[in-house]
Amino acid sequence: MSRRPQLHDVHDERGADFTDFGGWDMPVEFDGIRTEHEAVRERAGRFDVSHMGQIEVSGPDAAELCARLTTRDVAATGPGAVRYAAITDEDGVMLDDTMVTVLPEGADADLLFVPNAGHDAEMHDRWVAHRDEWDLDATVENDTEEYAMFAVQGPDAEALVADVAGEEAASLDFLAARYADVAGARCLVSRTGYTGEDGFELVLPGEAAADVWAAFDCQPCGLGARDTLRLEAGFLLSGQDFHPEELPRTPLEAGIDFAVDLEHDFVGVDAIREQAAAGVDQRFVGLVLEERGVPRNGYPIETPDGEEVGLVTSGTMSPTLEEPIGLGYVDVVHGAPGTEVAVVVRGQPKKARIEALPFVE
Repeated sequence: MSRRPQLHDVHDERGADFTDFGGWDMPVEFDGIRTEHEAVRERAGRFDVSHMGQIEVSGPDAAELCARLTTRDVAATGPGAVRYAAITDEDGVMLDDTMVTVLPEGADADLLFVPNAGHDAEMHDRWVAHRDEWDLDATVENDTEEYAMFAVQGPDAEALVADVAGEEAASLDFLAARYADVAGARCLVSRTGYTGEDGFELVLPGEAAADVWAAFDCQPCGLGARDTLRLEAGFLLSGQDFHPEELPRTPLEAGIDFAVDLEHDFVGVDAIREQAAAGVDQRFVGLVLEERGVPRNGYPIETPDGEEVGLVTSGTMSPTLEEPIGLGYVDVVHGAPGTEVAVVVRGQPKKARIEALPFVE
């Protein structure tokens, strides 16, 4: 049986359509994907993202444990810092990507990291196993079921957060976090998001979910709009744009070099250092289809002469650009923006071009 967010019944009463995502029964849309997408691009929208994992790490070696298991040296950051990172195996292959927060002073734990939907138990077990192997002093708690997580995204997000969480929360720098009172609940507010727009994410006790959700007067949005927005922003989707077995990729191949601190030691760093020195064979790129059709996961990418040089991993009709766009991997020699390629859509090559990311600033 699928897991359900705390507000499942609230969303159902609002008329949401649901879909299974990572083992969770989540709203895919409330008033239509285009309506919700445009609300975020033009004003603001709120998302229930309680399917994301919530793993708290505490103790004297908490920062060292998280640093050695992610590609960022979070041990070198101060309270309130948020870092995007990959979680890699010994071969440098991405198991997941995550946001790691060094919690502000006064928190019950030292760090919080957020695995993707359905990965919370796996990552909790990974942290515990390596803690024990390395004999580190840290407590690891999977609190996914106890917390809710919301995102408020769009040009009006700052004003909305100021109204309900206060000016200090609304004035946070990008990739910073602090605690704030929202509708009587203590929320961890961070200036982060997955849409390409300015925005905030809130982690809060599950019992306060209904009151906090209702405090934000903006368009409710489902995972459908979240997907079209993240595609326009060129963001990776775990399990689709990379997968440790079905589509093994390193952070360098996936285009997130900025999220890799090669100067510190973590699981997989030796393999990634070797790849950084040698160069990658394929690279994550954007592409725009110039003919009728939509690039979809699994469609081959070819040269105009029919040589296969890559693979589409995600695609949609962009609501903002009104063009079919896609993400995928191509041989580096064909990866420069403007390069003419073809996407094989249902057996038919369709003209396309490589596009710089993000599609929408």
